[in-house]
Amino acid sequence: MSGSRVLETAATARRAALPLAALSRAEKDAALEAVADALLARSGDVLEANRRDVEAARAAGRSEAVLDRLLMDGAGLEGIAATVRQVAALPDPIGETLHSAVLPNGLDVRRVRVPLGVIGFVYEGRPNATADAAALCLKSGNAVLLRGSSVARTTDAALIAVVRGALAGTAVPVDAVQQVPGDGHGPVRELMTARGLVDLLIPRGGADLIRTVVTGATVPVLETGVGNCHVYVDRDADPGTAISVLLDAKAQRPSTCNAAESLLVHAEVADAFLPGALAALRAAGVTVHGDTRVAAYDPSVVPATEADWGAEYLSLDISAAVVDSLDDAVAHIRRYGSGHTESIVTRSRPAARRFTSLVDSAVVAVNVSTRYVDGGEMGLGAEVGISTQKVHARGPISLAELTTAKYVLTGDGHVRGAAAAPPGLGCDALAGD
Repeated sequence: MSGSRVLETAATARRAALPLAALSRAEKDAALEAVADALLARSGDVLEANRRDVEAARAAGRSEAVLDRLLMDGAGLEGIAATVRQVAALPDPIGETLHSAVLPNGLDVRRVRVPLGVIGFVYEGRPNATADAAALCLKSGNAVLLRGSSVARTTDAALIAVVRGALAGTAVPVDAVQQVPGDGHGPVRELMTARGLVDLLIPRGGADLIRTVVTGATVPVLETGVGNCHVYVDRDADPGTAISVLLDAKAQRPSTCNAAESLLVHAEVADAFLPGALAALRAAGVTVHGDTRVAAYDPSVVPATEADWGAEYLSLDISAAVVDSLDDAVAHIRRYGSGHTESIVTRSRPAARRFTSLVDSAVVAVNVSTRYVDGGEMGLGAEVGISTQKVHARGPISLAELTTAKYVLTGDGHVRGAAAAPPGLGCDALAGD
């Protein structure tokens, strides 16, 4: 039964999590360096597995967005190995003191960062996420159960085999990294309800996957979000800077959740900005779905529908509207945005402050492409997704977000009441028995 296999795998991961939590930074870093070396040494195995997945996806008529996320090459694998090394180079979050105080009665109170335990990661066809999740979970002292989509199953299996093979010669238990067994949706449902075995489940992918996990799980879920990201060009924006930021945000890699899907332009800068911007988008192969004010600048603009304003295209498409004020831009974002990332292009510090204060998203950027919202680009080493929740993790889910905390109290026989040990039964008396 696939369910029993999933639970057995989760139980094995839980056993591996105990010794993993106690390892030193040096032991974990050595294991990650071994993983990076192995990814390069066995690149042929991984790339051959990926070739088979890509061929099968093309034969099945998968979209270009799916193929873009799935495809790997030698340079991409080198990048994955480099990311693993970047994670190894980061400070160890485990044991970090988050709060420390000595109370007037002498009681020492500390709050320290600790691993979560076993993390389940359910994601769609993005093989680099396999290595990123394994590296981040190991560094943060967690065992990880990996469940990618069927479209990348062969690649994921090859990557996990490389990681486990590398761990065999290190202090990290091999079973701290495992692929969830079985086919179809059944194993995911088992993972979603494995209370007592899985401490946290993270879904990463499209809206349907995330909704299924969030509504069906009985284990704690850290929800990642879809990305209807906006670029707002303020009235004080430099047109050249705005075009550069917009093109990178939309066209650099449109299949990602941090690609821009909506453009908002202040009416006072529309004449100076939109003709050049629309021409640049057209040259980049981007189809603009605009309101009537945008369409007046370029006949190639497709009339926008209500559905366009909330769309996550993941393609060379973008919605566009002219707004009369910064507050109108914020109102549009609050109505249609997904809470992922919004960017303002402006030379006005007051406008930047107001935008960053009013926009309620996981990340708000000023004169920065939305494509920078990535754990690696933000100096976090890597990420397993972008959280749009308002919980302990919001924005890139990296090392710190894969931990929890516990309080450690240290005293000297502190008691709250008078129920202390009776005379003659104190520590000295007991020691003499």
